[in-house]
Amino acid sequence: MFDFLWRALVMGAIGTAFMDVWAIALNRLFGLPPPNWALAGRWFVECGRGRVFHDDMAAVAPYPNELAIGWIGHYAVGVIYAAALLLIAGPAWAARPTFLPAWILGMVTVGAGWFLMQPGMGAGWASSKRPNPMLARALTLIAHTVFAVGLYAGAWLLAH
Repeated sequence: MFDFLWRALVMGAIGTAFMDVWAIALNRLFGLPPPNWALAGRWFVECGRGRVFHDDMAAVAPYPNELAIGWIGHYAVGVIYAAALLLIAGPAWAARPTFLPAWILGMVTVGAGWFLMQPGMGAGWASSKRPNPMLARALTLIAHTVFAVGLYAGAWLLAH
């Protein structure tokens, strides 16, 4: 059990960190705004209180420590996804990881962004309420591919 938890923690943290480095690169190279983890933290708190969907998360009253909650939630979700990958792919994959299962999981997790978090925060289904929804969708697909690369990198490091 400890091995499973350790692998999920390492893989999830590395995958999530890859995604964060990608967001920093997009910000510095192209001026794209970085994720607002304070608003995500606000959303996590609201979800815990039973309110998942909002018209505009920025209009919801802020909570103490929402930035920290957002960052912790972001990494916790990454670890949960890594645990799911380990459960689905199994110990044989963990011993000799390949990229495809990590990438498939990365693509599946796009659904959580498009159909839960984005509409939950007021962006609409798959960012349909954003000024350029196709760009937002493409960026989500790429970010989750980068996350998958990080999951695979973490699994590879642990296997070697």
